Amino acid sequence: MTVSVNSYYDVVVVGAGHAGCEAALAAARMGCATLLLTIDMDKIAAMPCSPSIGGMAKGQLVKEIDALGGQMALTTDTSAIQFRTLNTRKGPAVHSTRTQNDKALYSRHMKTVLETSPNLDLKQAMVRELIIENHRIRGMVDATGFEYSADCVIITTGTFLRGTVYIGASRIDAGRAGEFASIDLGRNLAKIGFDMGRMKTGTPPRLHADSIDFSCFNRHGSDTEPTPFSFRTSTITTPMLPSFMGHTNPQTHDIVQRNLKHSALYGGHIKGQSARYCPSFEDKIVKFPDRDSHHIILEYEGIHTKEIYASGLGNSLPLEIQYPVVRSVKGLEQAKIMRPAYAIEYDYVNPLELTPTLETKRVKGLFLAGQINGTSGYEEAGGQGIWAGINAACKVQKRPAFVLDRSRAYLGVMIDDLVTRGTTEPYRMFTSRAEYRLMLREDNADLRLADIAFEYGLIDADRLALCREIQEQTRKEIQRVRQTVIKPEKAVNQHLAFLNSPSISTGVKLEQLLKRAELTYQDLEVFAAPPEPVPPRVTRQVEIEIKYEGYITRQLNEIEKFKHLERIRIPPRFDYSTAHGLSNEIREKLEKIQPETLGQASRIDGMTPAAISVLMVAISAFNSQKSA
Repeated sequence: MTVSVNSYYDVVVVGAGHAGCEAALAAARMGCATLLLTIDMDKIAAMPCSPSIGGMAKGQLVKEIDALGGQMALTTDTSAIQFRTLNTRKGPAVHSTRTQNDKALYSRHMKTVLETSPNLDLKQAMVRELIIENHRIRGMVDATGFEYSADCVIITTGTFLRGTVYIGASRIDAGRAGEFASIDLGRNLAKIGFDMGRMKTGTPPRLHADSIDFSCFNRHGSDTEPTPFSFRTSTITTPMLPSFMGHTNPQTHDIVQRNLKHSALYGGHIKGQSARYCPSFEDKIVKFPDRDSHHIILEYEGIHTKEIYASGLGNSLPLEIQYPVVRSVKGLEQAKIMRPAYAIEYDYVNPLELTPTLETKRVKGLFLAGQINGTSGYEEAGGQGIWAGINAACKVQKRPAFVLDRSRAYLGVMIDDLVTRGTTEPYRMFTSRAEYRLMLREDNADLRLADIAFEYGLIDADRLALCREIQEQTRKEIQRVRQTVIKPEKAVNQHLAFLNSPSISTGVKLEQLLKRAELTYQDLEVFAAPPEPVPPRVTRQVEIEIKYEGYITRQLNEIEKFKHLERIRIPPRFDYSTAHGLSNEIREKLEKIQPETLGQASRIDGMTPAAISVLMVAISAFNSQKSA
């Protein structure tokens, strides 16, 4: 009996973590016949580590994913059990949203979205090897021998490529605790010739809530008026739960110090590079010996579970040592460990193997996204996923590539960092990585990206119109604020005194008052209210653009200089030996990375202004010869 089974797709995505979900949804929403393969259908968009989304710079990534029609922010809003805006005492460039989430609810919601999305099939399978012909992807074979054909393949395997879980001397082949590792695919990628390495991450123990004395910890609640992550969310309906902060102590540190030889990380079992910016507890003890305490944050993993995530206590010690470590902390004397902490080591591909679209240089039509590229974090993974999904769809549809430069989005900063500089340790996004962060704020992500999102079919006309309306309202209100003059009347100076702001003796434009650090837009509505109510999003844009006008102007000038170098294209497979005056070291890096623009070349480690000048002359000579 012959059964018809669809085994051909425009795009196949391997792995249904945060990168895989965004990649598959982007490709499907752009009209491609898309398949998403996962080892375990019950672990879609799982949160194997922290039950949170966002944070410093990561919140900006999530907002940008949302602005491009992605799913992460919407799913976060349906499952969040705590909202907090970080850095509110600092400038708007570093304001970042962070949530605690119900992990099970997040996963279930994302699975429902995938299952009900047009053009998208969701199937359980483990990919064994890729089918490649003439350096072009043709499909893959799963563990049962079934073949899938595809024009483009996106690999988003997270920590599953030859993943190994460590708890003390115990070693288990696993992509996460209790889940199969992808051994064959890891070997296949190495056989193809990809430059690969090993990285290490980990997760702390989960404790039973009823065994914790929360009175010994400082309680931190949600923001009283939560701001949704997604620009499309109007209300938050989930109940808010607190988190709790405490500290380790010298006894805790002494237990770890005496048992380092039993740690997988310091006992010689793990060779992979660990994350500098998210160190394990053993790392903290070894690298910061002068500290007598470290933060611990206890977070609920969900509404209907007793599991508590003990952030700050991640380690790779044997379980019999994890107990005294945990119970040495005040408030955790009777704590029960429901799941032990563990470390995990896994394969990654050097991101210098990729083009700015996240397509591999070795195999056309093959894209990589997420931790396979040497990154860490759900948000970094989701950002790479939507980027790769859009570009895979563009390749299938023969459309121009989707690339955002460093002045347009945090996503552009991350991708450029990876494909230009590579990484030898788990890459994590920071606001300090973005040169133009004042322009790349959370609050304007959709306003920055709406046009390009609509152009690629990622958002509809209504959403584009809404963004343009906000921009037009902002323009008009800024114009009104700049033209309105406030006279030095008694009531005006009394109100300024009430706000601890100097009085005025002559007529002053409303704009000048708004530039005072102690005054807000709402404070000044008393003096000259707009003829019609102005939406909160508009008032925020108005206040930022006026208060930070000088800094914004400076960054716009810097961006123009940056774009000048970005506009100078380097011809494909340019012969760098013709650029006389380049050092051998710089020439080797240029030949390996193959930058697409002079701007990208300028950001390669070790590049000098003199080398850029030499390269500019050589490119100009090449173009002149070609024209002649």
